[in-house]
Amino acid sequence: MKIAIITVAGISSRFNRDVPEEEKTLKCIYWEDDPKNTLIYQLLNKVSSYDRIIVVGGFKFDDLESYLSKNASPELNEKIALCGNDHYDDLSSGYSLYLGVKEALSYDDVDEILFVEGDLDIDDESFSNVINSQKNVITYNREPIYSNKAVVLYQNENNDYKYLFNSDHGLLAMEEPFKAIFNSGQTWKFMDAEILGKANRYFKNNIIEDTNLGIIQKYFDLIDNNEIEVIELKRWVNCNTRDDYKIIKEYWSK
Repeated sequence: MKIAIITVAGISSRFNRDVPEEEKTLKCIYWEDDPKNTLIYQLLNKVSSYDRIIVVGGFKFDDLESYLSKNASPELNEKIALCGNDHYDDLSSGYSLYLGVKEALSYDDVDEILFVEGDLDIDDESFSNVINSQKNVITYNREPIYSNKAVVLYQNENNDYKYLFNSDHGLLAMEEPFKAIFNSGQTWKFMDAEILGKANRYFKNNIIEDTNLGIIQKYFDLIDNNEIEVIELKRWVNCNTRDDYKIIKEYWSK
């Protein structure tokens, strides 16, 4: 079984900045002109080949559920498993991934698990490269690396892949030599369900307040580097604001 996890639980604070309370929305279901012009709709179509699609929501969960029931195709709705994160406001992104992985591992014969953050727009060709890879996948994008917003991926002198991120959007410090440095594409594929389960349990028992990188880093620390493919995402937009959305929507219309 192949499973995709999409996390969309966050409160969309930057997306809803300066917006009246009654007009605040869950970022992934925000649309203009057409209800299909949403981040979640586009991502669902990209992962439609998967056997099960786990969507982890939290903020405005009822709105998410209503949107999917009305706009996702019947075929997709049969595959979607909605998972509620009651700690979307007091724990970091790691708990959403933890819940998604826990749900995924409840199924039998899991061959691979794809994880993509729900506020991303990625070109079809690059996304297909991730799906078609037969290895564990780490991704990177072409955006400049700024410490106040980027998730940094680097390769150290032992060829291990490591992540750096500052949740407070301050400076970053790399405390070891590196061979290469990238802006993470925040999309991953895990080919070993047993090891992912170990990483998920470690997160729950030791670092539950961490971001999703807590699970991801633990997993890749346990995987042989030869089992990893690093894939470039040629077009990648992290939708943080409504201006970002307009840029993405213009691309969809082409």
